[in-house]
Amino acid sequence: MNYQIITQSEQLETVCLQARDTDIVMLDTEFVRTRTFYPQLGLIQLYDGQTLSLIDPTTIEDMSAFEQLLKDTSVLKVLHACGEDLEVFQNSFGCLPYPMVDTQVMAAFLGHGLSTGFASLVESYLSVELDKSESRTDWLARPLSTKQLEYAAADVYYLYPLFEKLEQQVTEAGWWEAAQQESDLLAAKRVKNVDPDQAYLDIKGAWQLKPSELAILKPLATWRYKEAIRRDLALNFVFKENDLLTVARLGIKNRQRMEQEGIDPRSVGRHSARIISIVKAAKNIPAEEYPAKIERLMDMPSYKQLFKKLKDEVKHASQSSGLATEFLASKKQLNQLISWVWKKDRDPSRLPDLMQGWRLELLGEKLNKMI
Repeated sequence: MNYQIITQSEQLETVCLQARDTDIVMLDTEFVRTRTFYPQLGLIQLYDGQTLSLIDPTTIEDMSAFEQLLKDTSVLKVLHACGEDLEVFQNSFGCLPYPMVDTQVMAAFLGHGLSTGFASLVESYLSVELDKSESRTDWLARPLSTKQLEYAAADVYYLYPLFEKLEQQVTEAGWWEAAQQESDLLAAKRVKNVDPDQAYLDIKGAWQLKPSELAILKPLATWRYKEAIRRDLALNFVFKENDLLTVARLGIKNRQRMEQEGIDPRSVGRHSARIISIVKAAKNIPAEEYPAKIERLMDMPSYKQLFKKLKDEVKHASQSSGLATEFLASKKQLNQLISWVWKKDRDPSRLPDLMQGWRLELLGEKLNKMI
């Protein structure tokens, strides 16, 4: 397994132009995400079937040649379990690899579990046992050891023959177009435009609060989200979610009470003044401007019976198609469909997963009629 380390813009341009002359490239990234809001890119692996390059984005000043490769529509990019890699590309380069297919998705169309790991598939299809001991390494540290570099290189070196075997089987089974659609859906979900004013809806337990308490939680969650982005810090390192709920539920307006309630002392020391001012302002919001109480689907009448009926239909579709039930329609996807009908009046501009792509004909239309 020969690889070259790319540390300069000129080298990068050469390997990217070479890669763009091929039909297919293998891609992977190594990154670190412990305390930061955004993943920190440490290494990019690129393999075009001939040349395997380990690209060091921490030293290369001009990455535009790589961006052009990502956007080159004549080259299919192959990744495995690409969710976080896509986030890395979006945050680092402002674009996603396109067109793209995910080998984990391809494997799911062949009856493998939805989250089957790369090493497991390589062992199954290529009879090669990969060393995964470096998966938790610090990819921002320099210099990278030979063991780290070999681990990173293996992720794209074996991806090529794995993809070829999966592609043949997926095509023979008639799922190739569906695998591409599913990969596109994964990509679309990774490019979310989050509205900071709606951040409170993502807080677990927010449904338990009254409208008057939500009026406090809403601006607190907006502040925390903006602060996390500003400081590139994970949300819970700005202010813990449970602490945010405690402040909103109790309407805490002084530092001493925060300490009494066991709120993280570092967060109190840094942010108490800001939080107190937000709570005081929220307390002055008139009742008619409170956010509506969050109504959970599972608390709505007839939800349980409907969900069971839909789940039974998914089992039938699983038996006839050979695809895993969780892959066909996860609990989240079934809830998304019910919510689309009950709360969004079947808005055609906000189609749920089950009402688009390969799932529509296989399952979605039938489930929609059942609801």
